[in-house]
Amino acid sequence: MTREEEAMLGGEEGPAAAKLLELLVALGEVFGAERLVPVESAHISGVSYKNLGEAGLGWLVEQADLGARARIRATLNPAGMDMEFWREMGVPEEFAEGQRRVLAAFERMGVEPTCTCTPYLAGHVPGFGSQIAWAESSAVCFSNSVIGARTNRESGPTTIASAVTGLAALYGFRLDENRRPGAVVEVEADLDTVMAYSALGYVTGKRLGTTVPYFKGLGSPSLEAKKALGAACATSGGIALWHGEGVTPEAEAMKGHLAGLERLTVTAGDVEEAVARFTGPLDDPIIALGCPHSSLEELGEIAGLVGGRNFGGRLWVFTSRSVYSRAEEAGHVGAIRAAGGRVFRDTCMVVAPLKEMGWTEVATNSFKAGHYMTSMGMRTRMGTIRELLGARQ
Repeated sequence: MTREEEAMLGGEEGPAAAKLLELLVALGEVFGAERLVPVESAHISGVSYKNLGEAGLGWLVEQADLGARARIRATLNPAGMDMEFWREMGVPEEFAEGQRRVLAAFERMGVEPTCTCTPYLAGHVPGFGSQIAWAESSAVCFSNSVIGARTNRESGPTTIASAVTGLAALYGFRLDENRRPGAVVEVEADLDTVMAYSALGYVTGKRLGTTVPYFKGLGSPSLEAKKALGAACATSGGIALWHGEGVTPEAEAMKGHLAGLERLTVTAGDVEEAVARFTGPLDDPIIALGCPHSSLEELGEIAGLVGGRNFGGRLWVFTSRSVYSRAEEAGHVGAIRAAGGRVFRDTCMVVAPLKEMGWTEVATNSFKAGHYMTSMGMRTRMGTIRELLGARQ
C-alpha cells in the first residue's frame, strides 16, 4: 500500500474512509490482488428500498453519519419508485417514506441521485481503458464491453467504498489477461430487432455462465441492441464482458486469443425457444418497456407507434430523468401520455414493489425483465416493441 493509503486505513481521513478501505483491502486479499488502483468513477447499486429494507437503510445512514463523502464522481442505480410520481405508480406511503430516506442518505454522501441503470445515457461515460467501480450488472456489461472501461461486477457496499476512497482492488476484469474471451459464439439467427439481441444474450448467458464470449455474426447493432444484449447476458449467466467482432473496441485485439476456445452456435430456433420460455397466455397485461432504461431513440419509437390508440394506463415506460427531459422536449412523453401510457423516471419494473402495486401479468421486450418477472411469480409474454404496441389496436 502507498503511504496515502496506509494513512487512510489508519483513520487520518475519518472513520468512514478507514472502514470502507478495510472492506476493499479484504476483498483484494480474497482475490489475490497485488495492490489497489485509483478509480475514475463509481456507479452504486442497492438503492431500492425494496431490496435494502430497514437494515440496509440503517447501514447507509451510519456511513453518512460517520462522514462518508464521495471523492470521485458517483451515480445511483434505480430507486424503487418515481421520486415525484410514486402515487401514480400505486406505491404504498410506507415504502415511499423509506425510499426518500435512502436517497437522503446517499445525497449526504455526495452521490448524484441519477437513479438510472444506464448512467452512460445520462452523461456518465468513462473513458476507454479507465478503471471504474460500477455495480448494476447491465451497466457493468455495457461499460466493459461497449465502452472498454474496466470494472468488476461490484456490489453496493464496494462501490460506496470506492466512491469514498477513490480506490479499488486490482484483480479480475481490471487486468488484461482476464479480459480475453473464453468461448466463441457463432450467431446464425436474424438479429433484426432489439428483442432478438436480448434473446441472443439470454441464450448465451445460459450456456456460458460467467465465461467471456466472443461473438461472430452480430451485424451492426444499435446502441439499444448492445444495451439489451449485455443486460440479458448478465442476467442469465453473470457475464460482465463480451466482445463482438467488428462491434466492440477490444474485439480486434482479441482475435489472436481465439484458437482452441470452446465454440457454440446460436440459431433462430434457439431464439424462438427463448421467446417461448417467457411467453404464455395473458388476460390484460401491463406492457412494460425500459429494462434497462429506455433511450431517447426508444422513447421516440414508442411515441411514433401509439398515436390514435388508448392503452388505458396499461403501458408503462421507464427511463432516466436525463433522457426524460429530452424526450419531453421532443414531444415523445406527451404522445405516450396522450395514448393512455405512462412514462416514469428513477425506477424500473425490476426494483419496484410490483406485488404491492397490484401487478400480475407483464408483456415486455426485455429478457432481463422477463427473467425477473417470472422469478416474482408473474405471468409474462415476450414481443418486440412494435408487436406489443400493435397488439392493442
